[in-house]
Amino acid sequence: MNERIRSILVNGTAIACLCLLIFAAGTWWRMATQLALGEEAFRRGDFTAAVAGYESAIHMYIPFHPAMQRAAQQLWSIAEANERLGDVNRALIAYRALRSSFYAARWLTTPGREWIARCDGRIAALVPLLRER
Repeated sequence: MNERIRSILVNGTAIACLCLLIFAAGTWWRMATQLALGEEAFRRGDFTAAVAGYESAIHMYIPFHPAMQRAAQQLWSIAEANERLGDVNRALIAYRALRSSFYAARWLTTPGREWIARCDGRIAALVPLLRER
C-alpha cells in the first residue's frame, strides 16, 4: 500500500472517530441540560415544563446512562401523583410522554420496554375513566 493511501485511511479514520466523539458529547450535554430543565420545572411545580424536560432528556437516549432512569422515574412519579389527585388528563399526558419518549429513542432496539409496558397498563386503565365523564 502506498504512503498516500495509507495517509488518507488514517486521516479518514481519525476524522470519523472525532466526529463520533463530538456527536456523543453533544448528545450527552443536551441530555443533561434537558434533565436539569425538567428538574428545575418540577421543583417550581410547572407540570408542562417538567414533562417536556424529562421527555426531551429521554429523547437524547444514551444506553445505560443514569439520566435515562432518572427522567423515566420522574415522569412516572408525576403521572402517579396526578392520578392520585384525580387529574386523569395530566396523568395520561405524563404516561404517554414517557411511553412515546422511549419509542422515539428506538434505533436498532427499543429501549425502556419495561417502562412502555407499565405505561400501556396505566393508560389502558385510565382511558375508560375519561369516557365516563
